[in-house]
Amino acid sequence: MYRNREDAARRLVKALEDRSFVDPLVLAIPRGGVVLGAIVARGLHADLDVVLSRKLRAPNQPELALGAIAEDGQITLNNIGRSLVPHYPGYFNQERERQFDEIVRRKKLIRRYLPQAPITRRSVIITDDGIATGSTMLAALQTVRDQHPQELVIAAPVAAPDRLEEIRPYCDEVCCLQSPESFYAIGQFYEDFRAVDDEEIISILRSFTAEKAAEAASRSELTSSA
Repeated sequence: MYRNREDAARRLVKALEDRSFVDPLVLAIPRGGVVLGAIVARGLHADLDVVLSRKLRAPNQPELALGAIAEDGQITLNNIGRSLVPHYPGYFNQERERQFDEIVRRKKLIRRYLPQAPITRRSVIITDDGIATGSTMLAALQTVRDQHPQELVIAAPVAAPDRLEEIRPYCDEVCCLQSPESFYAIGQFYEDFRAVDDEEIISILRSFTAEKAAEAASRSELTSSA
């Protein structure tokens, strides 16, 4: 049981801090993943960015995932999606557009404060506060893989074991602290699993960017005075 997302993030840092990464970049999946991602990035002395993907919801069952859509528009369908989508083409097109519009909205908001980080030939660690259906993580992995990272690592505090096994072939390493058979929902593993809103995400990203700028300025002053 984690006290909150911050507690989970600190435990992830401990699990990853002895690893050797190449120019590390943490990519957080909003919204909850950003809370973890900033702490993990600080702990690993890495850069921070986001990767945007959204679950595609089943008709009349919004908690059931058909798959996910990534920020580049790629669609990833799971077994349920592949069986249901042909029977609901109108609904699926609407859901795809709805979720992609939300990705576009979030991307515009976030890029006001955080420029997109390069991925090629870097160790990329994708963080989220948990993996339930695995759809958004799988969509994120496939999008990032297309940009040729040096290595691709998943970092999550908890995951459904069957979904974790489904995702594992799409990355180079998995750092998952818990994968219990008794998994029902991500929130069951947190004492505090409150919702994270856009304002909190922006505050976290702005604070991280300011810290990085201050560190860069300090290094520049030291170099100039040497």
